[in-house]
Amino acid sequence: MDWRLITEELLDGPMAMALDEVAAETVAAGGPATVRLYRWFPSTVTLGYNNDADIVDWEHCDDWGVSVTRRPTGGGAIYHDTSGDVAYSIIAPADEFPSDVTECYREFLQPILAAFEAVGVDVDFADEEKAGLWNSLCYLLPLDPAHDLVGPDGRKIAGNAQYRTRDAVVQHGSLTFEVNTDQHLGCFEDPPVTPEEFDARVCGLHELVSVDDVVETGLGAFGGYDVQRSKFVSNLEDALADWAGAEESEWTDEELERGRELVETKYGNDEWIRDRNDPTG
Repeated sequence: MDWRLITEELLDGPMAMALDEVAAETVAAGGPATVRLYRWFPSTVTLGYNNDADIVDWEHCDDWGVSVTRRPTGGGAIYHDTSGDVAYSIIAPADEFPSDVTECYREFLQPILAAFEAVGVDVDFADEEKAGLWNSLCYLLPLDPAHDLVGPDGRKIAGNAQYRTRDAVVQHGSLTFEVNTDQHLGCFEDPPVTPEEFDARVCGLHELVSVDDVVETGLGAFGGYDVQRSKFVSNLEDALADWAGAEESEWTDEELERGRELVETKYGNDEWIRDRNDPTG
């Protein structure tokens, strides 16, 4: 099985989701499997497949330039911060991996755990039951030992989700580099939790590693922040490539054109985002 690695790219929310579907079509047609990283630009709210769009504070998102789209996967809604979120996807032939969802998650999350280990942070599967605080938000759902990853103190650091087509399995995940609590909660209408309650459930890599205030870039504290994020992204790319035996590659022109088509017809379309109706059938 041939694998390709697509290194971190800046994508808006609809295109990020569209390219997962494109990669699934590619592998179903006999093309390469894909491991990929992407950075949400602008910052984006993704609704889980079953989320009601009324939970979004549309005025706040518009005022702050936050994009909104809907994932094909379940789970709760997530605010993906351009700087604070690191996103990945794995798209592979369905018949090459366990049909049992938990077993498949365990295989696909091995490189993710390896990347955290490479930067010296102890991350593992959740093993302690915690009641959910709000079932509309991914990070406030009850912890699921099958696919939720937690930091050393048991706070959630990564949410991961899967969906399957007849021929492909797609897993994508949101790894928190830094928690932007006010913005995360601000994107939603009347969340029934305080910022303090949110922070008690969620952690980011930034608070678990040492970041120099002055670095050789001359950018001061932000420079140190960006260097540390870039280091984690590089480790994650290496871990995914090593796990899959993937060669660095890029999207074909045909795939990018298909992605733009899916943005127009589905992932950027209110019929999908607000009403959960798939115009593509």
